[in-house]
Amino acid sequence: MDLDLAQVRAFVAAARESHFGRAAAQLFVSQQALSKRIARLERQLGIRLFDRDKHGVALTEAGRRFLEPAQQTLAAADFAVTEARREQRSLRVDVWGHLYAPMRTIGLVVENALGVELGLSRDLVAATTALARGEIDAGFGRVPPLGEEFERQVVRLEPVDAIVGPAHPLAGSAELRPADLRGSTIWCPAALDRLDFLDRFTVHFGLDAEAAGVNLGLDHFLDQIRAEPERVAILPSGVLLPENAPLTRVRLARPTPLYAWSLLWRRGDPSRSLDALRRSCAEAATRRGWLDYDAARHWLPDADRAALG
Repeated sequence: MDLDLAQVRAFVAAARESHFGRAAAQLFVSQQALSKRIARLERQLGIRLFDRDKHGVALTEAGRRFLEPAQQTLAAADFAVTEARREQRSLRVDVWGHLYAPMRTIGLVVENALGVELGLSRDLVAATTALARGEIDAGFGRVPPLGEEFERQVVRLEPVDAIVGPAHPLAGSAELRPADLRGSTIWCPAALDRLDFLDRFTVHFGLDAEAAGVNLGLDHFLDQIRAEPERVAILPSGVLLPENAPLTRVRLARPTPLYAWSLLWRRGDPSRSLDALRRSCAEAATRRGWLDYDAARHWLPDADRAALG
């Protein structure tokens, strides 16, 4: 049976108003036209939907059963029209944490995807502000615990390495425990209260940290490592060092610290494009083993472990 949506709409309006006249006014039709639509619907269904008397109308038992699915049918029809008419635009995703090269990860997810526009945010605060204002649809980077307004999906757990200059006492090591860095200074690109991972990492392993005054990019940051022999940089393993730089990358193990990259969006966002991006992130993580985690071998901040589910 094919339902006439104009008849269904007339029924729902009359059910809400309990009065054919008011329902007709709501739909901008005459009362006679509305009555005819409902009568045709009743004949097609083979049931009576309303009891009528001189005081108004009331739903029959069959009418009450029909009301909720009828409302759902109209809502689905209205959504279909809206989607068909909606202007198509790219999904806007801002990326931050540029010293750690997040584009290496999110770029692999969206390289073959259509309708994703990657932009740059200065930091997490700028990204969440843009999300709250609806200026972007999602963000990608390091996401510490946030309020109820946002949701996140961990996309990748990346091992981090220690980067030392040639004069550092540990420069000849093939592998280090995080605790072996005690006595060195973890050189940070910004204040620790803005660097959730390094803050938790240095506290957990009892390490000393110092912040650079200004973040002028990776080359400048690594120049400062070379300048002071006791300094150590902590960088994800996939971040490429400048060619011919006199620096040593040392693997951290027992345990290996993992840096969590996450997708961030506004809670309750119904966007189908966002759903597609989330699926692409999950598929890439599965295919590439990005979420491999073993509590006996790895270290993750508590909030990141909880986010893995």
